[in-house]
Amino acid sequence: MNPQDILQKFGPREAMDYDVVVVGGGPAGLATAIRVKQLRPDASVVVLDKGSEPGAHILSGAVMDPRAITELLPDWKQRGAPLHQQVTGDDVLFLSATGGRRVPDWLVPRNLHNDGCYVVQLGHVVKWLAQHAESLGVEIFPGFAAAEVLFDTQGAVRGVATGHQGLGKDGEPTDSFQLGMELLGRYTVFAEGARGHLGRQLIERFKLADGKDPQSFALGLKELWEIDPDRARPGLVVHTAGWPMTNESFGGGFLYHLSDNKVTLGLVVGLDYKNPWLSPFEEFQRWKTHPAVRAHLDGSKRIGYGARAINNGTPQALPKLVFPGGALVGCDAGFLNAARIKGSHAAIKSGMLCAEAIAAALTDGRSHDELSAFPEAFEQSWLKQELDQQRNFKLWFKKGPRIGQVMTGVEQWLLPKMGITNPPWTLHNTWPDHASMLPAERCTQIVYPKPDGKLSFDRLSSVFVSNTNHAEDQPAHLTLKDAEVPVNVNLVRYAGPESRYCPAGVYEFVSNGEGTERLQINAQNCLHCKTCDIKDPTQNIVWVAPEGGGGPNYTGM
Repeated sequence: MNPQDILQKFGPREAMDYDVVVVGGGPAGLATAIRVKQLRPDASVVVLDKGSEPGAHILSGAVMDPRAITELLPDWKQRGAPLHQQVTGDDVLFLSATGGRRVPDWLVPRNLHNDGCYVVQLGHVVKWLAQHAESLGVEIFPGFAAAEVLFDTQGAVRGVATGHQGLGKDGEPTDSFQLGMELLGRYTVFAEGARGHLGRQLIERFKLADGKDPQSFALGLKELWEIDPDRARPGLVVHTAGWPMTNESFGGGFLYHLSDNKVTLGLVVGLDYKNPWLSPFEEFQRWKTHPAVRAHLDGSKRIGYGARAINNGTPQALPKLVFPGGALVGCDAGFLNAARIKGSHAAIKSGMLCAEAIAAALTDGRSHDELSAFPEAFEQSWLKQELDQQRNFKLWFKKGPRIGQVMTGVEQWLLPKMGITNPPWTLHNTWPDHASMLPAERCTQIVYPKPDGKLSFDRLSSVFVSNTNHAEDQPAHLTLKDAEVPVNVNLVRYAGPESRYCPAGVYEFVSNGEGTERLQINAQNCLHCKTCDIKDPTQNIVWVAPEGGGGPNYTGM
């Protein structure tokens, strides 16, 4: 049964009216909600989050710059915010296959200095922000996925509709069926994270990216470990460059020592890599076997895993931020500072700037118009200045690791010492990530070692510790525009890259028993990372929202 038939049979949907509807309960969405209530306590604000609880879908490194949260909540320390472990040291390592060298402190570029920052478990921070938002009167609906943008007769956004609950795999209502509901707002803010599925639709509908560089992404893979107390170095921040990345791909590793004998670590792989045989998940498992990394982990236990696509953070790719009735904030727009490997402070600041524009509009009695004050305020903000300083970082690395390293040194070390804060040149990206993949026959096949179950692991055991779960009897949220393309094009031309770029084993080519193969989609494994939506070379896969409450349930990631 198609959506319109469902509405005709079971509708109309219940509607709830608010001043502000926020889609996404991460740092950007919650900062938006909190700031609106600070400025307009009488405003009605609701936050929708598809995770089972606030923070359930939050995945980040994370080293957090406290600048934005201090502006939002100056007394966050007194309120007990979970920013407990201040950074105590920075190690920047260049790795070869067997060894490595540490960059002397005096040579570390400014983007990798973390003085005054905190090593955090961002899921805990988000949960704390949600509690504060609720104390101000913000309504938070976890477990509700926004599935549809609603428009008024003039074409302005008037809110969103949540997905229906209780549909079977065939799309037909089951005995537990519940109709979705409409949440209508004078303004609707989209804070879904990188490659938000509604944000993507809005960018296309309102042509927000016209004249901008194509947005570029990376896949971040992360694990949480309990380590031997003798190996604990609370506050130590380690970043690695080099191995296992090759000259045809960019990326780097991170390893952060938390308090309580925990370490968070991961690998970030640019999604413009060319070789279809490359597997970001397997590269991450290989990276952990390097002597410089395993020295932190030997004799320890992995307790968490996750993966998420992230923006590569070039202001040249930022879309127009506003449209009639709403705005994009956080990584839904692309505010990450990839050079600093930080996004939470940018997300919070962008949400605050948007909220201030909304509060002024509500005071003026306006609704459903374009919040031009938001992008105008961004242009005058420290966030814009910060992003401009780092605007070329990822684009240099797209030209090769050696060029990237040299030019990072020039722009982030040499020029600042000369009193030049912004590089006097601007690079541009010219093609989307999916267009970079080469035919398999032109590339060297990569054979990865088998996991040892102690330091390296397989996908399925990794998905297990991510606490991922979806109701099996629901429509697949990983949809194909053309069901023939995976076998007839992707498998033939690119050796089926879906089976390798997915970090959760969702895509699998299996035999039909007749000498042919078919693509099997194990949607219940999906981590909601959005990599398939980005990297599929034929752009045939479209990620849509599953039933709310499904997906990973990250504990302190």
